[in-house]
Amino acid sequence: MFRTSAVRSLRTPRRTAFAVAAVSAVGAVLHENGVEQERLPIYAAPTPELVLLDTPSILETRIGEVRREVKKAYQGAHTQVQGVVSRWIGVEEAVESRIKSFRDPTEPVTPGLLYMGISTLTGSILARSRSLPTRIILPPTLFIAAFVHFLPKTASNVGDYAEELEDRYIPKFGEKRRIGVAHSRMGWERAKEGVATGQESFGKGVQGVVDKVQEVTGLKLGDALGRSREIKEEAKEVVRVAKEDLKEVIDSKDDESK
Repeated sequence: MFRTSAVRSLRTPRRTAFAVAAVSAVGAVLHENGVEQERLPIYAAPTPELVLLDTPSILETRIGEVRREVKKAYQGAHTQVQGVVSRWIGVEEAVESRIKSFRDPTEPVTPGLLYMGISTLTGSILARSRSLPTRIILPPTLFIAAFVHFLPKTASNVGDYAEELEDRYIPKFGEKRRIGVAHSRMGWERAKEGVATGQESFGKGVQGVVDKVQEVTGLKLGDALGRSREIKEEAKEVVRVAKEDLKEVIDSKDDESK
């Protein structure tokens, strides 16, 4: 019995040595094959961080799309409105500069505009009890006539610009209008020449009658007629001087107001 236990005690170390050698051999083989053994950590593994993803709902996504579309449409409309406003400002500046270019610095504007307004108002009053065509035509006719009379240089600048627009947009009409104006001027000059000739003939006839009356009666009608002509010329001169004085007073008042 003692022998059996001794034999077992001798076998146990051998088995342990064989086990250790086998484990070492297996570890060497695994290390050579590139497989490393998983080693247990010394400390506890950290808790993994939780990442929450904010996923919008379908309704939120749709609302965002609608909002972006509305914003885009608003920006487009705002850009168009700004473009229209910019173009309108450009038109206003062009019109303002054009109107300023019409004015002649040597002409007083205030009294001329006042006379034009008075002429137009007078035409409206005179045509109030007349027919409809007269009420429509007379006030603007007097306005244009007063404009040409009191502000001739400004009216000439406006006319030149009107002719420029006419040649640019309706050249055929402008050509016909100029031909008509030329014929009208020729007719007017002929009428003036005819009136002047008639006045001269009438004056010669009157002078012949006066000479015959003087021969028959002995009265000096020629001297009386000459004196009446002199009085008439003096009256015209007085009226002309009064107009010039009135114009100078109006110009001085206009300069003081400026």
